[in-house]
Amino acid sequence: MENIINISRLNTTEFICGRKGQFRAVVKVKAGFMTTVDFNQHANDTFSENPSQVLGWFNKGALQTVEFKPEGSNYWLTVFARVGKKIKLVDEDILKGLKVGTINSLWFNTELYSQYQYNAVNAKNWDSMAFVMNEEKMELV
Repeated sequence: MENIINISRLNTTEFICGRKGQFRAVVKVKAGFMTTVDFNQHANDTFSENPSQVLGWFNKGALQTVEFKPEGSNYWLTVFARVGKKIKLVDEDILKGLKVGTINSLWFNTELYSQYQYNAVNAKNWDSMAFVMNEEKMELV
């Protein structure tokens, strides 16, 4: 089990908990209004395996909210929400798979971006995890 290291003090939820289900997103389109995007089955399977991939699915600044409906449920649960630069909440399963590169390219102007957070998890490059500890690889000489 990977432990979340969250020195940024983001509000977290534990709704996904490794379960499969459906995802949908609220996005801001180029015309300036919000719309809802329901993902197809292939995308839902991908996001169920690694929920953090949904944060890299849209252009910078478009994604506002992500909702999740677990299999066997009729209710949508908010697992990611932002208002402007503020991240209101994010599910721990999203944080577990989130990489520095995704944050640096799409979320650098939000609370997700933090050099202090990267240092706390020993992140060295864009392929490093942003909220779980990165182990240093030792090379044998």
